Amino acid sequence: MNNSQTNLTHKQFISTAVEAINTEISALALLTEQIDDRFAQACDIILACHGRVVVTGMGKSGLIGRKIAATFASTGTPSFFMHPGEAGHGDLGMLVQGDVLLAISNSGESDEIKMLLPVVKRLNIPLISISRDKRGMLPRAADIVLTLGKSQEACPLNLAPTSSTTATLALGDALAVALVHARNFTSEDFALSHPAGALGRQLLTRVEDLMHPSSEHLPIIHQQAPLQDALFTMSAGRLGMTVVTDENEKVVGVFTDGDLRRGLEKGIDLQTPMCDVMVSNPRRISKSMRASDALSVMNENSISQLLIIDDEDHLEAIITVHDLLQAGVK
Repeated sequence: MNNSQTNLTHKQFISTAVEAINTEISALALLTEQIDDRFAQACDIILACHGRVVVTGMGKSGLIGRKIAATFASTGTPSFFMHPGEAGHGDLGMLVQGDVLLAISNSGESDEIKMLLPVVKRLNIPLISISRDKRGMLPRAADIVLTLGKSQEACPLNLAPTSSTTATLALGDALAVALVHARNFTSEDFALSHPAGALGRQLLTRVEDLMHPSSEHLPIIHQQAPLQDALFTMSAGRLGMTVVTDENEKVVGVFTDGDLRRGLEKGIDLQTPMCDVMVSNPRRISKSMRASDALSVMNENSISQLLIIDDEDHLEAIITVHDLLQAGVK
């Protein structure tokens, strides 16, 4: 191994970086010329797949394949990566009839993948290949041959996979994006496979997941009760408000900490009945509403609580801005 090195100036480092990126841009431009009916046929095969898209590839191609499989899986196309070396020692059992195999080899001559092809053919599994061109063992065996074009690697030796892996990744993304359009895949669908992320919380969390149900003995007071009693109810409820009801336990209003402060500034009497100080027709929402939408309603109306009321105007639950923020809803 040659341990000598050349001391580059900062300007030269920057120049080599720009050159590498431009070389890879050229590879992507070449890739666009390769997108034809074969790409559409590959999409048709994947859409018709009743199993999983199994992606395989050796070395750097395998690393790119892992990302392609992950992108497929998160955008509505069930997929996983199968290491071709391990496949030859038992993991090929992951591949079953109904699956589609997407095999990646820049040269088209991967020995590890070559060993798998007789079994793939015997199982009658559709094979889509990704390679530099149509030459080589893998594209000859494939049902659909996707090509990258013979681009220059960004590596100055034209050896290390650089431009070719970038083009392969872009082709995988292009397949995934085309399939998203074909499946009418929505942001809600995306959230189902990303429940731990911010988007998942935003799209999947519903009001009913965070609300305080009536079984928690919510703060409720009769409309003829004096304000003084309401203060005790609000303190016990610890929600910064109390719901006001009539003799039939139907919701007629709400009274909050903010209403109390404004009332005290005006010198309101503590014996004033609640019907004279409450806010009538309080905002109500459905428990099936997205939590993020409930937060928007609060922000738009400068309020900190919302009521969930049933069809007979009885209180079903309460949700507060603190509940939403504590759950990470934005």
